[in-house]
Amino acid sequence: MGGANEVKDDRSYTEDHEWARLEGDELLVGITAYAVDQLGDITLVNFDVSPGDSVDARNAFGTIESVKTLSDLFAPVSGTVTRLNEELDTSPELVNEDCWGKGWMIAIKPVVVDPELKGLLDPAAYRKHLESEDE
Repeated sequence: MGGANEVKDDRSYTEDHEWARLEGDELLVGITAYAVDQLGDITLVNFDVSPGDSVDARNAFGTIESVKTLSDLFAPVSGTVTRLNEELDTSPELVNEDCWGKGWMIAIKPVVVDPELKGLLDPAAYRKHLESEDE
């Protein structure tokens, strides 16, 4: 593992430590290694949306609970929820084990399909954001 400051180059990021990766016309969303490190052992992932629901950028779509805290999960873009990672209902620890892959949370079909994902941080900008968090 790359540790808490690991950043993958194949996705975009939010300042709230979520990642977003375009797959076809869907955007897969999860939380970063930094967020997992801050949260500790994750005990519950709760979605406030269902497939077919609309979400607005920067609005909460659910919560994530850990031994340390409860945090909101925010949509990186506006769009329609296409899928939820229902495995997290019974196995929230997947987020700890593989936040970049099996621990994904939600898939959104963006209102505007934007390959650049404007408004989100690219990997370099997210690395800078992490450096400022550590100061």
